[in-house]
Amino acid sequence: MNYKRFLLCLLTGLTLTTSASAYQELQPPHEYDKVSKELVEMLEAIHYNRPIIDDRISAMAFDYYIDALDPSKSFFLQADIDQLSQYKDSFDDALRSGDTQIAYTIYNLYLKRVENRLISLQDTLPDMVKAFDYEKDETLNADPDTLQWAKTEKQLDDYWRKRIKNRALTLKLNGDDETKIIEIIERRYKNQLKRVDQTNAVDIYQTFANSITAALDPHSTYFAPRASETFNINMSLSLEGIGAVLQMDDDYTKVVRLIPGGPAMTQSELAASDKIIAVGQEGKAMVDVVGMRLDDVVDMIRGERGTTVNLEIIPSKDGTQTSKIISIVREKVKLEDQSAKKEVVEVKRGDQTYKVGVIKLPTFYSDFAAIQAGEKNYKSSTRDTKKLIEELRKESISALILDLRNNGGGSLQEANALAGLFIPSGPAVQIRDGSGRVTPLGDTDNSITYSGPMAVLINRMSASASEIVAGALQDYGRALILGNQTFGKGTVQVLQGMDKGQLKVTQAKFYRISGESTQHKGVMPDIPFPSLVDKDKVGESALDNPLAWDKIHETRYPVYWDMKAYLPILEPRHESRMAKDPNFIALNEQIVEFKKQIEDYKNISLKESTRIEQREESKTKELARENTRRKALGLDPVASVDDIKPVEEDTYAKEGAEILLDFIAINQQAQKEASQKQASN
Repeated sequence: MNYKRFLLCLLTGLTLTTSASAYQELQPPHEYDKVSKELVEMLEAIHYNRPIIDDRISAMAFDYYIDALDPSKSFFLQADIDQLSQYKDSFDDALRSGDTQIAYTIYNLYLKRVENRLISLQDTLPDMVKAFDYEKDETLNADPDTLQWAKTEKQLDDYWRKRIKNRALTLKLNGDDETKIIEIIERRYKNQLKRVDQTNAVDIYQTFANSITAALDPHSTYFAPRASETFNINMSLSLEGIGAVLQMDDDYTKVVRLIPGGPAMTQSELAASDKIIAVGQEGKAMVDVVGMRLDDVVDMIRGERGTTVNLEIIPSKDGTQTSKIISIVREKVKLEDQSAKKEVVEVKRGDQTYKVGVIKLPTFYSDFAAIQAGEKNYKSSTRDTKKLIEELRKESISALILDLRNNGGGSLQEANALAGLFIPSGPAVQIRDGSGRVTPLGDTDNSITYSGPMAVLINRMSASASEIVAGALQDYGRALILGNQTFGKGTVQVLQGMDKGQLKVTQAKFYRISGESTQHKGVMPDIPFPSLVDKDKVGESALDNPLAWDKIHETRYPVYWDMKAYLPILEPRHESRMAKDPNFIALNEQIVEFKKQIEDYKNISLKESTRIEQREESKTKELARENTRRKALGLDPVASVDDIKPVEEDTYAKEGAEILLDFIAINQQAQKEASQKQASN
């Protein structure tokens, strides 16, 4: 996830009251002078890279700080940035000396710009909305990579007009009348103004400190005391609510990932990278949350178990920027909902039907409370998986698939133990600290629960412990790795107490037994599957300033199967099946359309007829794609995109089973030929 954006979001959409002039400068809290000196000492001493906080780090921190204050380039002018650039090389000095005045000088200018802009907007917004010509052919730049600071107030005024027009047009297309549109947009900016008064000097200090940590890597973070207390809620809505990890992305609340077994994953169409633009309680009006602080958005989404929350989202898989409203019943994510589960995929070849077992593991878990209480039958991912394998073996499976898709990690101890179910005792991962010391970790149990043919399913949301298991089984030659490049989270963070607050700092890196780091690069599949997830937008490599991939010495380990030797036969067969499978055909067409939309709609049209045309064209293509798929499968067509249901059959698991059966057939043929050759000799 983008921790820089998340942790520096405290100033995104800061607000003031609507009095004539509520602007009041903030000054450094001198009780944090000691924290600054302590912070620089700790970062230089224990961060993995052993950095020197110097002018190079300062320049990066300056950029991160400005981006935290004004991520959508909505308040500062280019002249402001030019003026503030005099402080570019001073962040390191401010931290070392404990005098953080420059952070407040920059912030106070930002605060002045916010107040002037938003108070002025309250007077002009109703007339602005009433004057919108929705048939005027103009566009809004939606590509953050090409967005530039406005050079004049006139340019900035026009940018604001287009942003407001885009929101007004979205509301209009959703059926709201002009009065309602004005009310909703006014509420957005009144909320922004209201929240500036809630921002205090410690909030600014935390943002300044995290501009420094962000210059080191995206996972090192300073938490002021209040932020330490609410860290779990801010990061993942705890496990109450909808079960989603959120972050700030410019002015938007974006979904990072869904928690396996949570309400969002099981009940709704919410997906990673979707943007939440409004939140509503059951029976009440939607509240616009663009520009709102992340913790406030989280508070609105959370609620009592069993109640419903409505979210207006811009789906990441729809480049048209069309929003829709989804409803989710709040629930607590239970351990049993995240437990390993099994199923059997049956594949018919000729007159024979083969069974392939599938074990889906959403996370690496262990019931620590039960362990501490001395319970013998405590739940853990390894124990549960072992039990399911034993049950599947009784069903005479020919092969096994371990499904780690969307598994974001968890217990490292469980990951090592689970890898040990498929190999004799041996290392599963290496951990290297900042001093260069390498520690191998793995399984010490010589027994093997399953020694037959197997595959591991992975995708871009498979991270951390998932990557350790997939990488180990790939290095040992114990499993074919199928799917997509994993997330690439190969760093280890520790929490360190400070005079005030806590520091979460990157202290080590994970390495595979082959010596390759899982950081940045992740685990590459032996056989790739198509995916709608854009790896350039999701994953460690998509974050700002991630630690680099590198390699250390490999450990000693046996290789059971040379999987690469099978790929020249397996890959063409896999491609041939996908080319004929209606589900894969539809998915590949959807991927092509999605990529085209992303490029086409980097500039959002503000012309109503064009937006309607784009929306209808998207629906028409989606409906045609679905009905082509259904026809090929012998199913009845649907009349509307609203009637389209998720594909119940797991196409990826089924294709994984086909690949494994090919693998078995190749082995059997090789053994047969070897026997014949030996007999002839």
